[in-house]
Amino acid sequence: MIEDKLRRLIGRVKDGKLSRRGFMSRVAAFGLTAPMATQLLAVTGAAHAQSTFQSGYRATRAGGGGPLKILYWQAATLLNPHFANGSTNQEAARVFYEPLAGWAADGTLVPILAAEIPSTDNGTLDNAGRFVIWKLKPNVRWHDGTPFTADDVVFNWEYAKNPATAAVTSGSYTGINVVKVDDLTVRIEFPKPTPFWADAFVASRGMIIPKHLFQNFVGATSRDAPANLRPVGTGPYRFISFAPGDLLRGERNPNYHRENRPFFDTIEIKGGGDAVSAARAVLQTGDFDFAWNLQVEEEVLARMEAAGRGKVVLAETANIEFIQLNPTDPNQEVDGERSSIRTTHPAFSDPAVREAMTYLCDKTSLQQFIYGRAGIVTSNFLNNPPRFRSPNTKWEFSIQKANDVLDRAGWVRGRDGIRAKNNVRLRFVYQTSVNAPRQRTQALIKQAAQRAGIDLELKSVVASVFFSSDVGNPDTYPKFYCDMQMYTTTMTEADPQTFMNQYVSWEISSKANSWQGRNVLRFRSEEYDRVFREADSEMDPVKRAALIIRLNDIVCNSNHIIPLLNRPNVGGRTNQMNVMLSGWENYHWMIADWFKET
Repeated sequence: MIEDKLRRLIGRVKDGKLSRRGFMSRVAAFGLTAPMATQLLAVTGAAHAQSTFQSGYRATRAGGGGPLKILYWQAATLLNPHFANGSTNQEAARVFYEPLAGWAADGTLVPILAAEIPSTDNGTLDNAGRFVIWKLKPNVRWHDGTPFTADDVVFNWEYAKNPATAAVTSGSYTGINVVKVDDLTVRIEFPKPTPFWADAFVASRGMIIPKHLFQNFVGATSRDAPANLRPVGTGPYRFISFAPGDLLRGERNPNYHRENRPFFDTIEIKGGGDAVSAARAVLQTGDFDFAWNLQVEEEVLARMEAAGRGKVVLAETANIEFIQLNPTDPNQEVDGERSSIRTTHPAFSDPAVREAMTYLCDKTSLQQFIYGRAGIVTSNFLNNPPRFRSPNTKWEFSIQKANDVLDRAGWVRGRDGIRAKNNVRLRFVYQTSVNAPRQRTQALIKQAAQRAGIDLELKSVVASVFFSSDVGNPDTYPKFYCDMQMYTTTMTEADPQTFMNQYVSWEISSKANSWQGRNVLRFRSEEYDRVFREADSEMDPVKRAALIIRLNDIVCNSNHIIPLLNRPNVGGRTNQMNVMLSGWENYHWMIADWFKET
């Protein structure tokens, strides 16, 4: 009944018989918030062409703001957005590179390098979902003075889709066709009806690099480009210097394409350290203007805020802190590759062991005593937008049930208390990045696991290594050379289609793709692949939401992942700073509009 009503209301908006405001008031009765109702209209082509986003920027001229000092306790290691395997590298690249459009906090699209947002009203968005036309903003120039044109956009498609390039963005560009219409217009053609058209060239995977500097470094030579570490973009700041793993410096772009921006004369992003020291440097001492991703215990954050120099800022997201249980064998090597999909994990191949692990995570304590406002207990991998949140999953903390499940499955305790079966012992290496809340989480789960006859060896990897794109390092999370690992995966769009491709079989991280595939878990399910393909071409928004909920349920019910906490973006700013954050985007998505009160 609700599905039919939603379809009729959307149809009335498309026909001009119901205003956008009227739609908002009616769908509130179905539990849809205004931002999510806006996005529901957007993905069906019924929204207004332009976003009503207002950043609150009040500076009247560019420059004069002095230095902008930002602290990232996970340091960037490269500056090519197509190789940005981790949030810190994406954030660093976003200072210099821009996409055609970005996502505002309310789930609407905001034009950046585009002149306007495509819509059915202006004829640039196909009702059948077969094409979208992007009109580019005129008079935009790269930092070296070269004009930005449609040739650059087409080149980024060719660059990212090339398998030999091994771009982490390849999933957004493979399978589409991009055509130059004229110097300021490109047309994206889809091979099938495509409800989510705002993927390629949008947000974090849409940052555009210049053709004239990268055209000789495509495919096998892509990692050799000097501009990988010396970016020339269109963004508000120009590159000065970069020490990977340490310090990134830039200066105001005097020819930036937006009026009176940026406010600051220089930008400095300092990397390294830890989240607590980053929070202290902003909230207590004011040595820096902004600190990123403050994964710090709630008690510590509250105490620092009490100093009165700065405030914690939050943005609702779909980001999820979760545990992965490896379905492959990290200790067996096949053709020079561990955790190969040609192997099977000796213990986690048993559903009983995976089920037992789900009972050993005390999520309530994680939120109450560690994360506070920065972590919301969940049993879902996909938590936002709300219309995609599954009502079908549940979780329970019960050491007794974990023991019962293992007893029934024949896992017997040895003299040392560790369970075993068929010469396989329940002893696992459990890794994550170095970070106080994560180490406390590890300790909490280890303690519960011991009481169920499971021994966890805790491993902590420096964040700059764990989230690195270094294909030669065995300790990066895409390698997954352990039994269990924990981290946060981010959803940088107000639509979950790309977020959920983390479990399709064609995205499996492997030696063949330089471990750049998004399916780090190596999850394989014919049903998941089939449902994903159905959702990928389902134009009915209500049916599509049901399919995406099914994707969440398939992977969650497999117990190869254990969702822990839905994590909002958490930053820290000094009292004078004004920052524009969106939970669907990089922290730096609108850094041109950051300013400081005088």
